[in-house]
Amino acid sequence: MGALRIAVFASGQGTNFQAIIDAVQEGKLDVSIELLVCDKPAAPVVERAKRAGVDTFLFTPKNYPSREAYETEIIAELERRGVELIVLAGYMRIITSVVVEPYYGRMINIHPALLPAFPGVNGIGQALDYGVKVTGVTVHYVDGGMDSGPIIAQSVVAVEDDDTESSLAVRIHAAEQALLPAIIQQIAQGRVTLDGRRVTVLRGEE
Repeated sequence: MGALRIAVFASGQGTNFQAIIDAVQEGKLDVSIELLVCDKPAAPVVERAKRAGVDTFLFTPKNYPSREAYETEIIAELERRGVELIVLAGYMRIITSVVVEPYYGRMINIHPALLPAFPGVNGIGQALDYGVKVTGVTVHYVDGGMDSGPIIAQSVVAVEDDDTESSLAVRIHAAEQALLPAIIQQIAQGRVTLDGRRVTVLRGEE
């Protein structure tokens, strides 16, 4: 059995994408990164993919009549490469049923808050404005709703009294970059099972 074939969807800087690349190169993550999907061809994440030798599918949404139109092309690319798991890592577009249905249970997202609190955009700012004492990051399955899919794992980050959005973001992003590759590895090892909304992660050899 070969390495799990994954595709990463990202829209921006690509720091979580880089964390996945680094984990593969360090021998901590047994996957093959088959494709980067990006809706912003000039985004820094694209250069990260080029440096790592990862193929890219780049598109500009306004050039398509609908989300479903470009997602149909994406699905064809994923199928051609035999992609088994989609990882959303800072992908800032809504996913429709074109992708969700064939990949349900095989598509995960990382969100910078402890879901179900503070879904949607700017989870870090939302948590800070609300005045919570702890926040964190969540890795969850994608179900087509707004950050509403079954939760796989969470990591807690304390909020300090003097935190700004930028200072809190540094610790949130560090937590993301640690948690996401670890969960992908657990999925690759067959240790994650989904039953309704309940996700079980079997302990294994670390």
